[in-house]
Amino acid sequence: MGSLESGIPIKRETGVRWSKHSLLQRNRSNRSFLLKRFSYIQWICSIAVFFFFVVFFQMFLPGFVIDKSSDKPVRRISNKELLPPDMLVFKERGVLSFGNDVRLEPTKVLMSFHRDALTISSDAQRFGFRKPKLALVFADLLADPEQMLMVTVSNALIEIGYKIEVYSLEDGPVRGIWQQMGVSVTILDSNRASSCVIDWLSYDGVIVNSLEARSMFTCFMQEPFKSIPLVWAINDETLAVRSRQYNSTGHTELLTDWKKIFSRASVVVFHNYLLPILYSGFDTGNFYVIPGSPREAWKAKSLDFPPKEDIVISIVGSQFLYKGQWLEHALLLEALLPLFSGYNSESYKSHLKIIVLGGESASNYSVAIETISQNLTYPKDAVKHVSVAGNVDKILESSDLVIYGSFLEEQSFPEILMKAMALGKPIVAPDLLHIKKHVDDRITGYLFPKENPKLLLQIVLEVIAEGKISPLAKNIGLMGKAAVKNMMALETIEGYATLLENILKFSSEVASPKDVQTVPPKLREGWSWHLFEALMDASPNNRTSRSYEFIANVEGHWNQTPEDSTKSRVVNDDSFVYEIWEGERYLQTVNSKKKQQDEELKGRALQDHVTWEEVYKSAKRADRSRNDLHERDEGELQRIGQPLCIYEPYFGEGTWSFLHNYSLYRGVGMSVKGRRPGMDDIDASSRLTLLNQPYYRDALGDFGAFFAISNKIDRLHRNAWIGFQSWRATARKESLSNIAENALLNAIKTRKHGDALYFWVRMDKDPRNPLQKPFWSFCDAINAGNCRFAYNETLKKMYSVKDIDSLPPMPEDGDTWSVMQSWVLPTGSFVEFVMFSRMFVDSLDAQMYEEHHRTNRCYLSLTKDKHCYSRVLELLVNVWAYHSARRIVYIDPVTGLMEEQHKQKDRRGHMWVDWFSYTFLKTMDEDLAEEADSDRRVGHWLWPWTGEVVWKGSLEKERQRKNVEKEEQKKRSKDKLNRMRRKSHRQKAIGKYIKPPPENANVTTFLNADA
Repeated sequence: MGSLESGIPIKRETGVRWSKHSLLQRNRSNRSFLLKRFSYIQWICSIAVFFFFVVFFQMFLPGFVIDKSSDKPVRRISNKELLPPDMLVFKERGVLSFGNDVRLEPTKVLMSFHRDALTISSDAQRFGFRKPKLALVFADLLADPEQMLMVTVSNALIEIGYKIEVYSLEDGPVRGIWQQMGVSVTILDSNRASSCVIDWLSYDGVIVNSLEARSMFTCFMQEPFKSIPLVWAINDETLAVRSRQYNSTGHTELLTDWKKIFSRASVVVFHNYLLPILYSGFDTGNFYVIPGSPREAWKAKSLDFPPKEDIVISIVGSQFLYKGQWLEHALLLEALLPLFSGYNSESYKSHLKIIVLGGESASNYSVAIETISQNLTYPKDAVKHVSVAGNVDKILESSDLVIYGSFLEEQSFPEILMKAMALGKPIVAPDLLHIKKHVDDRITGYLFPKENPKLLLQIVLEVIAEGKISPLAKNIGLMGKAAVKNMMALETIEGYATLLENILKFSSEVASPKDVQTVPPKLREGWSWHLFEALMDASPNNRTSRSYEFIANVEGHWNQTPEDSTKSRVVNDDSFVYEIWEGERYLQTVNSKKKQQDEELKGRALQDHVTWEEVYKSAKRADRSRNDLHERDEGELQRIGQPLCIYEPYFGEGTWSFLHNYSLYRGVGMSVKGRRPGMDDIDASSRLTLLNQPYYRDALGDFGAFFAISNKIDRLHRNAWIGFQSWRATARKESLSNIAENALLNAIKTRKHGDALYFWVRMDKDPRNPLQKPFWSFCDAINAGNCRFAYNETLKKMYSVKDIDSLPPMPEDGDTWSVMQSWVLPTGSFVEFVMFSRMFVDSLDAQMYEEHHRTNRCYLSLTKDKHCYSRVLELLVNVWAYHSARRIVYIDPVTGLMEEQHKQKDRRGHMWVDWFSYTFLKTMDEDLAEEADSDRRVGHWLWPWTGEVVWKGSLEKERQRKNVEKEEQKKRSKDKLNRMRRKSHRQKAIGKYIKPPPENANVTTFLNADA
């Protein structure tokens, strides 16, 4: 500022000599010029000081905490709007901004909704044999607002066609409410919550409530449950608050683990727009807001307010922080200033007080409010600022009138207004969009125009009459309390219905839910208070403290030492995490290699030297014995002596708890990553390289295990009979009991039914077939109405015929069929069935591979489906067994009673025996093998990759190849011996040994030479 006092320096001219006299003379001549410019400089300083205070207020106030969307213009204030004269300068300079363009849009979620909607086939047929199924997972069944919310939403969902089942880690009084609604309730063992004991694939979607159900995500993050649509509803900010300290306290691994859990959820649902901002550190693009909750009305259900003399007016605002907030408070304080016109600022003793609720405790917002009140000449101590943190409920309870002082257009009804209305306080708010929607002016609250804050004074004078709240205002407060009791219930129900409609992908046998507008108004326009009236007193006093206790327990688990942490995981989790097992196996491998190297080095130091020929013979002997070495465990030794072995195909760690662990059963891991450690399970991908491709592993399903077992079956399976059982049959309690297993083994030993197909999972009891439809109708229902067409086209291509008039008949004689790939066959019959299946699958793949592999769509599903072939192939064994004249016997999985289905004497004239005879199928198989062996076919061809390629010519070629190898080996050995013999004869003598003369002779010779 010193440069302003000395004026603006004049540029020096070159070549001019400067002296003291000339400088003084120049200063006198410019004095009058400076005096004339002083007023201009003072004006500039005043403007600078004004902007300094503006910047001062902005600097100490919190800034934006959320981004502003750039696609919406900021609303401008017109000249006709009524603003205080001293605020027009802010309007003209664009400072008066109330954050109208602040919005939270779940862009990624909405884009996924739109993308999934485009993938649904419009011309596919939906049968609607069963209702869509939902599973609700709770941490407990205590009476609280979250339970009331889900009960209300579930009532509406049941009304539009959903079937709901409830799972909880702890029991509680709300269990009776769910059962009263006709919903089955299952209490899970909390010690085994992380293990998969439920077949979640039987549900179309899962809704998990609260952070306390975290342990259930262990199962949902494992195969085959990773793809289930999962909605996670979070209702408190506990984790968001505690996670801020994780980086500083070294809990980075715990933070990463929480992020993985958040990323597993298809959609994370919050009940207000503040929680997504608090949890922004966990956001992976799956956050979604469904506004509404009965929490505030629940909390205010039994509050009593003691009488008091002071009248407190609370000015509250938005839950978001933005730059224009202090201007809004200044406008409201200026509008309310006439209430204190008769009081002296120095001796203020009125019972009227104003509390401004806003800002953070760590900010200097109190200084800003105090400065504003002083500039407006409020009496001392009449206006007080209180920060939001921890003080909202206390201030609202002590308030007589609540004024909503934010002009921000929020996306839902402000939660702080719901708190005030639930407490019976009269409210005054601007006529914003979502406030006008739920508040009727002068009925449930007071509204004033947003652009005319001066009308606020008139409303406040009506509310406060003669130093107390008027009776009319008290009645309006009570009316608001009654209105807020069921506020936002409709929005919540419609929000959940819309969300489920967008994220759930129903198969063709599932009926589409009805429109939510068909729900009776009684069920969708209010919360279910009548169901919880008797439980209100039994509700937990502080749900937040329970959440903090849970988070502390999780943190305590992660604070343990690695050894303790590993032990606790093993105890509390029946299914090992794959990464932990891989790390342990890697350490064991490294240690064993190191130990082996040490032993070899030690042995080399002590062993005797041998010739190279002995080393060569030892190495050849080790190579010959390497393949003969095979250590057999106890289970394999027991299986050798029994007539039957049942294989259980599985994929992923989530299925381990449904697999059997004794000698009658043996697991078949469809992937190396998900195999059980320490078990003699079969690695299907190593037996059939086709299963290394995820596309065919998913598309074929259990048939991939059939092809893997049948590939060179004599090297693996040495039992007379072979069986398969789906892990899902065990999950549905339809696996064989011990009684049924013994009955089956006795029937096999005595050959009671001869060459028969035994099965124990019935089609007419399948949950997908509640109407007990016949074979082809059921097949159409689970394959988008195209099962008959698929069989027709596949059989035509398989048998190379132009047209087939009809499908193989599957009679409707009152008997049933096998589903879920749970059956037993003689081993020879199984090989024949696989021979037929390989040709069928190859023909099916030929017509679907191109489109399905490129777009993941096929005409057997309404949506994108990676398991396209599996549902058609699920019923194929019935077609083959019926038309190949096998006996079909159903065995009750509990009692072991057997009943023959579709008796052979009733099949005469209906079977296509010629099409399914072994001789005919073997001829077709050999033709395909010859074609594959000749390499004449070009392009994609699945058949050679599904098993062995064997025909007479290939056997002859194999014998010739072995003979040629033997002859070449003999020739190499003979040539080697000849080379060794030739080398021994060609070796020349190094030289002839000459005996040296005696020493005297040398001396004599030397003397004679001198002489």
